[in-house]
Amino acid sequence: MTDQQYFEGQTVLITGAGRGLGLAYARTIGQLGATVLLHDVGANTDGEGNDPAVASAAAGQLAEEGIDAHAFHAPIETHEQCHALVQACLDVNGHLDAFIHNAGWVAYASIEQIEDAAFDRAMAVMAKAPLWIAQAAWSSLRQAGYGRIVLTTSCRALFPEYVHQGLAAYTAAKMAAVGLVNVLAAEGAAHGIVVNAVSPVAKTRMWGINNEPTELKPTDVAPGVAFLASSLCREGGWILRAANGQFHASRAEEASGVDYPRDLNAVSANTFEEVAERWGDIALATREARQVTGDMQTMRGKRS
Repeated sequence: MTDQQYFEGQTVLITGAGRGLGLAYARTIGQLGATVLLHDVGANTDGEGNDPAVASAAAGQLAEEGIDAHAFHAPIETHEQCHALVQACLDVNGHLDAFIHNAGWVAYASIEQIEDAAFDRAMAVMAKAPLWIAQAAWSSLRQAGYGRIVLTTSCRALFPEYVHQGLAAYTAAKMAAVGLVNVLAAEGAAHGIVVNAVSPVAKTRMWGINNEPTELKPTDVAPGVAFLASSLCREGGWILRAANGQFHASRAEEASGVDYPRDLNAVSANTFEEVAERWGDIALATREARQVTGDMQTMRGKRS
């Protein structure tokens, strides 16, 4: 355990904290001095079911390690349930300083198979729940002049080269999280509320891994998430990509010379035919930007 108690006196809520990444986050932040509130409904890998023993066992395990941990397992699929969770969390120590939304699951269904109820449930837990939990905590955070919120997105949604077929509902929710981060970061900036996202990769139950992996360990992601949830993180709107003990922060930024929305400083085309004819130039700008980014990363790697 580190001697530095960066979270001393703080109370941090982590959803999906009974196993895998969420438990790793809770352990790391607890070791740094926080009271950790572990929420997990105890669902199976398809997001179905409810087993209160999962959260209770995780909290008990951390308590045995000397961490002040509390378990919560009620559903968070509605506005009312999310608000009730936050109130229960506030009842522990009278304040909630940070919130990490890790709850979610991966369920495959092709475009011809996906059903309305499954899509809505994925959005409810992975996109709407973090919004309602943030909403419920917002007044308390604003009055305190301090708060940290970390939502979870995925490279499966962010990058076409990592897309898996059948993940429409999952990726829709994960992209929604990015939009939420941007808006909440803007709304929270004046009140000391810093909001960011993490895009983690680790071998957990979602990979079919139930034992400690030899690579892509949840513990190798946890330090980055702990930083985002800490007072040392003072800037919002970032996506932290985290895997194998490596971290890369990125966010979308407008190109230079753009006067949005009237002048995109881009290829001009006034007709369908001109767009079709100039498509190579229109797409080329994106390819060139990616090449420059790749070259810069390669140069940094050689200097390190």
